Amino acid sequence: MLLLGFLPPGLPAPAQTSAPLPDAGTLLHAVEAHQRDLEKTRESYTYLRQTVTEEVAKNGSVKKTTSEDAEIFYVNSHEITHTVRKNGQALSSGDQKKEDERVRKEVEKAETVPPGQALNDDTISVGRMLAIMKTSPPHREVLDGRSTIALHFTGDPQAKTHGRAENASKKVDGTVWVDEQDRQVRRLVAVFDGDFGIGYGLLVLAKGSSFSFDQKPVNSELWLPASAHVHVIGKALGFVGYRAEIQINDSRFQRFHAEADQAH
Repeated sequence: MLLLGFLPPGLPAPAQTSAPLPDAGTLLHAVEAHQRDLEKTRESYTYLRQTVTEEVAKNGSVKKTTSEDAEIFYVNSHEITHTVRKNGQALSSGDQKKEDERVRKEVEKAETVPPGQALNDDTISVGRMLAIMKTSPPHREVLDGRSTIALHFTGDPQAKTHGRAENASKKVDGTVWVDEQDRQVRRLVAVFDGDFGIGYGLLVLAKGSSFSFDQKPVNSELWLPASAHVHVIGKALGFVGYRAEIQINDSRFQRFHAEADQAH
């Protein structure tokens, strides 16, 4: 075990170390194991997620901006999103009733789906995505004063996949950074290197679309999402029809119990 493993989570790790680098398989196995260890702790947390979507014209000008605020919590390791506001306004009583019913059904489903499995075909965990991709030998990089282990990944056309999200991973190329001390994903950046059809091919997520996300330590006991960005280039019947920049920010992390700790 590395000496780094004895440091409390959340404290800055040494920027340099001479310890041997693990191979990609060993590293990803450690990330999954650490994530499983923190699942029960994560289920005692809730936080706020704000998503701002800017629809962009060909010349780069913003045509339309929308926002959505949601409460995030976890059931049986699965992330549940409960929308509470759209464009700064609370949902109408009718819309809120529909949303509450949707969330109730999703919670019921989450209770029956084993941890680690996706709730639907449109979602995929980082661990599963990297497991079905080709990876390069790891190397060290320093992010925000902490040592991370980075590895490049690219889609494997021969990988056996199931569902839209897993199929889409075959067209993805990117890099993941794993915090060396805590064995948690610190950052992931990925770009689509080919077009990917959605909805029977009527809508295509075009080459050049990209996404990234960051996580951070919270209350010195676990890691949770911090932010994400999605760059969307959409095609309809072969023509560029939709461009958008989607910014996601997570905040107000707190425990369910009365003496809730809060991190900003």
